[in-house]
Amino acid sequence: MLRISGSAVVIEVGGIGFSVQLTPAHALSLRLGQEASVVTSLIVREDSLSLFGFADHDALDIFTLLCGVTGVGPKSAIGVLAELTPNEIALAVSREDDAVFRRVSGIGPKTAKLIILSLAGKVTPVLASAVQPGSQSASVSTREDVLEALVGLGWNDRAAQIGLDAVLERATAAEAASVTALLRLALTELGPRNAGGSR
Repeated sequence: MLRISGSAVVIEVGGIGFSVQLTPAHALSLRLGQEASVVTSLIVREDSLSLFGFADHDALDIFTLLCGVTGVGPKSAIGVLAELTPNEIALAVSREDDAVFRRVSGIGPKTAKLIILSLAGKVTPVLASAVQPGSQSASVSTREDVLEALVGLGWNDRAAQIGLDAVLERATAAEAASVTALLRLALTELGPRNAGGSR
């Protein structure tokens, strides 16, 4: 990892640096100088080649499906993934809940309905029993990665642990298994106003 700037990172592959667009939470989970494995999609335009990166193939598959929806470009698609996990997207589609997508910046009512129609039958949420909120546990490596990211952003160890524990109390099993999803939830739980007082 050569550079991290907002939601854009530069990853060195074979001596060449590639700029990759990620969700903000995914970018924050990475560390400069450390190896990173990112699943990518190359978007070809007349005047540009753009790489978009994802933590896993589920997110890539959702991104590809979203890009196939009329009115949804790559930036809007990754914007949806910045707000919702792949399973949350699948659940919204299965429930025909377009309101979930209308809350994403840049997605209007018409486009939200098109997402529901276009993805219907193409995405399947995990079993309901596995996504009910409750007291979930994250793997040791997942928990450490999230805590490390939070400490790197300015929270002390205790504040980060308290925030993560609070998030895990209501996280679904799918969220508890994802560094990106847990980090996004923890950042929402802690809030930007608390960062300064937790250093």
